[in-house]
Amino acid sequence: MRTNWKLELTKEEMQTYGYQVVDAIVAHFDTQNQKLPVAQASRAEMDHLFLEEAPEKATSAKEVLDFVLDNVMTQSQIVSHPKSFSFVPGPSNYISAMADTLATGFNIFSGGWAASPAAAELEIITVGWLLKIFGFPKKKGGGIFTSGGSMANLTAVATARRIKCGEDFSKAVIYLSDQAHSSNIKAIRVLGFRKEQIRIIPTDGEFKFALNKLKNAIAKDQLDGLQPFCLIATAGTTNTGTVDPLTQLSKICKEENIWFHIDGAYGGAAILAKNGKQLLKGIEKADSLTVDPHKWFFQPYEMGCLLVRNHKWLKNTFTEKPEYLRDIEGNESEINFYDHGIQLTRRFRALKFYMSIKTFGLKAFRKAITYNCDLAEKTEKILRKSKQWEVVSPATLAVINFRYNPMSHNFSEKELDDLNQYISGKVVNSREALLVTTVLNKQVVLRMCLINPRTTEEDVTQTLALCEKYAQEKLTV
Repeated sequence: MRTNWKLELTKEEMQTYGYQVVDAIVAHFDTQNQKLPVAQASRAEMDHLFLEEAPEKATSAKEVLDFVLDNVMTQSQIVSHPKSFSFVPGPSNYISAMADTLATGFNIFSGGWAASPAAAELEIITVGWLLKIFGFPKKKGGGIFTSGGSMANLTAVATARRIKCGEDFSKAVIYLSDQAHSSNIKAIRVLGFRKEQIRIIPTDGEFKFALNKLKNAIAKDQLDGLQPFCLIATAGTTNTGTVDPLTQLSKICKEENIWFHIDGAYGGAAILAKNGKQLLKGIEKADSLTVDPHKWFFQPYEMGCLLVRNHKWLKNTFTEKPEYLRDIEGNESEINFYDHGIQLTRRFRALKFYMSIKTFGLKAFRKAITYNCDLAEKTEKILRKSKQWEVVSPATLAVINFRYNPMSHNFSEKELDDLNQYISGKVVNSREALLVTTVLNKQVVLRMCLINPRTTEEDVTQTLALCEKYAQEKLTV
């Protein structure tokens, strides 16, 4: 194999290598359901396997590839596995994976129109699809694909601050609930807000934004001479899938001249499900909306998205005019996405979304998301019919929280917490399923997130049976 300072392979070598990579990916998609979804290793074990100085001499491409396939790909969680229930699974799809390969292989720069008119155009088109799906203004609305929901939320808060506060945000106050995603707090801190400028509003018994407490907080801040400028609601919380009262929150924001951002990174895609629009009523009233195609739109990592009601808000926030870009500005219709967000250099994220929607059709995505919601509701019924399980938070947008609490026993809360933590630990250590805990109402609970269209009812019942097995082992010790 030719390995020289030009970093080239022959045509035949590239073809052979490429076929090996594609074959490995196809084998993964074809067999992942039969593999164990959980990977476990210590830092010492990983160091023993990988730690070395950067090699000066070449190694054959096949030898390196074989080593990576054997040791890297096998030491990662299979987030697209049907028994990967925790956090937010990443089901992905093969068309999008290959689209990412194309985008990377051609090394397309997706920052400005001049570098790739087609890439910019496909981002305009696919963002337009999302604007229509979520009921945003078609002509004025806009958006940008980001690395994920965290960057989309950061972009949203930066935009809100610029539009509502200008250069002086010393008295600005931002509001979010105690169930808001941690990425929002990170975004707020990254942007330089002080702790005393952040209001964490408690949620009600259903884990929704408590409206009266919010109104009281806004009124107090106004009386103190502060500037309430942004409210972050959630459409599908990570913990419970709960949707905040979006319509009521939008009215408060309109009355008080507050920017209304909705973090729909997890639950936004449910708008495609049967009855989804009713569940997400009011989402169309947001000034900005985060959605995460690499979650419930079944795209590979990394792909988030921020939508806004007026595309000029992004341009007015992020446009810079360095001398080295003066020759590629184009006209108003030729969007340079580096002017709409933080990144200058951007990968071609729109391609995978475009190709998968074109290939499978939006109807297939609607059916997949509806199936996920139905499966979560079936899981709730299974749990409620059992004397062993207690539902703590009902099935909402394909998330359900529950705990092992058999009717035949009278456990203390501490004993229940310890038991359910033990069950989770044993399941994960078995590597047969990824099922971890969260905390709701100060209770340790098991949480299932069922957004994989390849997860079956049997996958769920097998996992519950595994949980019951470990619970009985614990109780008989």
